[in-house]
Amino acid sequence: MDLVVWGLDKLDWKFFLGVLNIIIIDIILAGDNAVVIAMAVRSLPRKQRQLGIILGAGGAVLLRVILTFFVAQLLGIQFIKLVGGLLITWIAVKLFIEGAPEQTDKEAKSLLQAMWLIIVADITMSLDNVLAVAGASQGNPFLLLFGLALSIPFVVFTSNLLAYLMDRYPIIIYIGAAVLGRVAGEMISTDPFIVNWLNPPEWFVYTMEGVLAVGVVVMGKLWIWYTFRKARLATAIPEREPGTPGLMG
Repeated sequence: MDLVVWGLDKLDWKFFLGVLNIIIIDIILAGDNAVVIAMAVRSLPRKQRQLGIILGAGGAVLLRVILTFFVAQLLGIQFIKLVGGLLITWIAVKLFIEGAPEQTDKEAKSLLQAMWLIIVADITMSLDNVLAVAGASQGNPFLLLFGLALSIPFVVFTSNLLAYLMDRYPIIIYIGAAVLGRVAGEMISTDPFIVNWLNPPEWFVYTMEGVLAVGVVVMGKLWIWYTFRKARLATAIPEREPGTPGLMG
């Protein structure tokens, strides 16, 4: 094996500092992906949950490997993060509605449906994650691959833990939706188009994060209330059979 090609020719303090930085980055950034995976697989039958978590984590890492080659260019394109933030907002509301404790009659989704949501979310959320790992690796191929591979067990472990806790403590579903809303707010407010157009101050980014963190929960609650109200009206006013006189007839 060519040690120079893989960046293993100089195992100095900078190399091991890079290893430490990547471990810390993976621990921190695994949370966002784990929240999406845990919320997406929560509605799956229990036998399919573990498979969904493994496939979701593997898909997230595969996407990061692909995006590594394009991330610097993609993050500079206008509307990429803006559209990604809007997608994450939609996913956060959808997952909150499906997992909310009030939804007592919700149906279990299929594994393919869960994987589709995970993939869409990972594509939009992995851009900043890949950039952080790529920056910490400083062009070292081994450190880059190490960071991508290390994220798999972190995401799998965190997703398993969150899925278990969501079953026992439904309040975590609210927290998970708020976390995704915060991510969406950060992506939207830091899109190059928004930055060049508004030149927003730092407080604007924090405000957007807070508004969407609360907003996705509020939108989900309003949609659940609307569907419940619509169902109650449908059961309270049965359809009149043909030929039956109305109240004024």
